[in-house]
Amino acid sequence: MASVSFFLKFSLTSLLLVPFLGSTSAQLSTIFYSKSCPKLFSTVRSIVQSAISKEARIGASLLRLFFHDCFVNGCDGSLLLDDTSSFTGEKNAVPNRNSARGFEVVDNIKSAVEKACPGVVSCADILAIAARDSVTILRGPNWNVKLGRRDARTTSQAAANNGIPPPTSNLKRLISRFNALGLSTRDLVALAGAHTIGQARCTSFRTRIYNESNIDRSFAQTRQRNCPRAIGSGDNNLAPLDIQTPTSFDNNYFKNLINRRGLLHSDQQLFNGGSTDSIVQGYSNNPSSFSSNFVSAMIKMGDISPLTGSRGEIRRNCRRVN
Repeated sequence: MASVSFFLKFSLTSLLLVPFLGSTSAQLSTIFYSKSCPKLFSTVRSIVQSAISKEARIGASLLRLFFHDCFVNGCDGSLLLDDTSSFTGEKNAVPNRNSARGFEVVDNIKSAVEKACPGVVSCADILAIAARDSVTILRGPNWNVKLGRRDARTTSQAAANNGIPPPTSNLKRLISRFNALGLSTRDLVALAGAHTIGQARCTSFRTRIYNESNIDRSFAQTRQRNCPRAIGSGDNNLAPLDIQTPTSFDNNYFKNLINRRGLLHSDQQLFNGGSTDSIVQGYSNNPSSFSSNFVSAMIKMGDISPLTGSRGEIRRNCRRVN
């Protein structure tokens, strides 16, 4: 997850969305497809498992897609829409361009689900399930996913540009963005723990490893070997967000922050003498607390402004509207 990766979808109207979270999310249910698509969960999991077996990093990529989808006008699958000659989607927004990945895995899941139960399961719900499965397959916590979302027919590149906090974000900006979507400061820190898996591009952390002082010197030197100072040189070179266990979902991310080994500026902001230091400290000492809070925050994030009832559609192809 490369930008405050999972830091996700937000729009200029997001402040208006929060009061309606309860009324729309109340229509979501963990058993929504129990009769209409009984093999849904096993179908999704087998494809996610296969993808992760081929490349462990793809689990983090799928999780990041769900974050970035939910933070732009709600969890509605809008991120998955391709650009066309008459339609500009979110894939080429700054936080996603050359960064968001895993779309082919989503295509494979959708194709298999359509064979099992045509026209029933939304792409937005597939993202939610794939995110959960990615976490559990990489030895993270499990939870029951609330379902019943429908797919957006529209999207907004501007909302994606404005709403996903960049890796240069300070703590105040991060808290503000999350609070605007009904997510608490504790939710922010717990969801940031998703950076226990995945990788980031050199462009996302170059300034931190060369210019910042609140960073472990040996850690900075290690990262500098694969991320040259000059802009345009090695921009797409990758480094793990968690230097200890980059393909295992655990609480080492928080231990890294305490040791000043947060890769992104926005990561280290969570442990830098501010209001979230105690939460980071708690998660570093208590992995079960982190897991529990992460699950709660994921469910809460999945409730952000879903399209339900007759709104939106069930896309046949996640890349384009019907």
